[in-house]
Amino acid sequence: MAVVIPARNEANYLVYALDALRTQRQLDDRPMPVNRYEVLVLLNNCTDHSLTIAERYQQQYPTFPLRIANIQLPSEKANVGTARRLLMDEACKRLLSVNNPPGIIASTDADTQVDTYWIAQIRAEISKGCEAVGGRILTQPDTNPVRINHLRDVTYRMLISQLEAYLDPSPSDPWPRHFQHFGASIALTCSAYQRVGGLPKVACLEDEALYKALLRTDIRVRKSPQVRVTTSTRMQGRVEVGFSEQLRYWEAMNQARKCQLAESAGAIIRRIQNRHDLRKLWQRRAIELPTTKLDGVAANLLVDTDWLQQQVVQSCYFGQLWERVEEQMAKGKWPSLWPLVPITTAIHDLRLFLRTSGQR
Repeated sequence: MAVVIPARNEANYLVYALDALRTQRQLDDRPMPVNRYEVLVLLNNCTDHSLTIAERYQQQYPTFPLRIANIQLPSEKANVGTARRLLMDEACKRLLSVNNPPGIIASTDADTQVDTYWIAQIRAEISKGCEAVGGRILTQPDTNPVRINHLRDVTYRMLISQLEAYLDPSPSDPWPRHFQHFGASIALTCSAYQRVGGLPKVACLEDEALYKALLRTDIRVRKSPQVRVTTSTRMQGRVEVGFSEQLRYWEAMNQARKCQLAESAGAIIRRIQNRHDLRKLWQRRAIELPTTKLDGVAANLLVDTDWLQQQVVQSCYFGQLWERVEEQMAKGKWPSLWPLVPITTAIHDLRLFLRTSGQR
C-alpha cells in the first residue's frame, strides 16, 4: 500500500499526521509491519518550515517508510488537485513496478490524523471484494457556532445513506455505511485507478471528481464506518473550495440569519426508488426492456421517455446512465417541482419515513 499526503504550509499539523501513520496496528493489535506500506509526502510551494519538519521526522524515525518530495509548481498548477494527482500517479507507478495491480493507493491530508487501524481496515474492506474505500471523516469537538450546521449536514447525509441502503441496496456497500468519499480518507486499487484514467485534472474538489469517475464506471465503492480519520475544523484552509470554505459559508449564512436548506425527503425518496427501478431495467436491457416500466420511471423523474430509452441502450455502465439522468433532471422541471426545504424539516421527514418503514 502507498499512502499519499499533499502538503502546503502544514507545519502545525504534519507531525501529528505522520505520527498516526507511523504507529499503525493490525487488527490483532500487533504493530503494522513497515514493509507493508509507504508514505509519500509532496510538499508543494511551501513558505513555512514544513520541509524542515518532514526531513527531521525522517531522520528521527529512519525505519519509517517515509518518502518526501519538495517542489515549486507554477501558479496555474499550484493547487491541491495537481499535488494529489502527482502523488497518486507516482504511487500507482511504484506499486505497478513491483507487479502489484491490486496494490492500494490511499489518500489522506496533512491536517488529518488517521485511526490506529486505518490501513488494516482499508485492507480488510478491499479483501472483501470492493475496489475503493471511503473513510469516515470525523472532526474534533469545538465551540464554533457553525458546528451545529456541520452536525445537521452530517445527520442529513447519514439518513440519506441509510435510505439508499434500504431502497437501492448495494452488495458491495451494505448498511451500516456512511456518505463520505473525500481526500482525507479515500483508497482504491491500482486497477480501479487505471480504469478511471487516474485522478481527474481539476484544481480543487479533485476527490469529488474522482468519486464521480468511480461511480461512472461502476467501481465497487465501500463507505466503511470502520475506516476512520479525524480532521481539523480550521476556517482558513489551503484551498479555495473545500471543507473550510463550507464552514465559512455556514458562518456567513448564520450571520445573515438565513436558513440552512436541503433537498426534501419526498424528492430524495422518489429519486432513490426510481434509481433502483432503473438499475434493474438496465441490468436486464439485453433480455428485455419493458416500455411500461421505463415510461413510469421517466415520468417520475420528469425526463423524456424516448431520451431515457436511448440512454439505457447506449450506456456501458449504470453509473454513466444515472449521471446523465441526473444532469437531465437538473435542467428540467425537477427543481421547481421539488424546491429546497429547511434541513431540519428534511431530517424530520427522513427519520419519519425510515421509522415507519421499520428501518429505525
